[in-house]
Amino acid sequence: MTVAIIGHRKIDKTPELVKKVNDVLISLIENKNADTFIFGSRSEFDDLCYKIITKIKINYPHIKRIYAMAEYDNGGEDYRNYLLSYYEYVFYDDSIRGAGVLSYVKRNQLMVNMCDVLVVYYNLKYKPARSNSGTKLAVEYARQRNKFVINVFK
Repeated sequence: MTVAIIGHRKIDKTPELVKKVNDVLISLIENKNADTFIFGSRSEFDDLCYKIITKIKINYPHIKRIYAMAEYDNGGEDYRNYLLSYYEYVFYDDSIRGAGVLSYVKRNQLMVNMCDVLVVYYNLKYKPARSNSGTKLAVEYARQRNKFVINVFK
């Protein structure tokens, strides 16, 4: 089973949140056979989940961490190798090319399309500095596609 991780750039990282995320991710692994976790970038929630999954991976070495790039890989092979030192797989989908500021929205939609479960940190009252919340758009998109959404913010 594949899990996508999406959340706000800034989060209120408390010990309770760390425990809740850890418990949710372990439950998905043990009870739902989750083995693939797709991460985006630029969010404190992604960073938190990545650290937790990397720690969990010690006891569940079959877990795969995938990095979904929102920008075209201009760094070449060196940059890709750098990313592969942290993830088992890295990808960039050409459908994102030329999307500009919408590249993160399109990348999140691809992540939702690929997942069975979306684990999200989504505060309904969160107001980004500009435009719509990418997390809000991802949650709405996931619900339109009948994806199971776990919001750890609540």
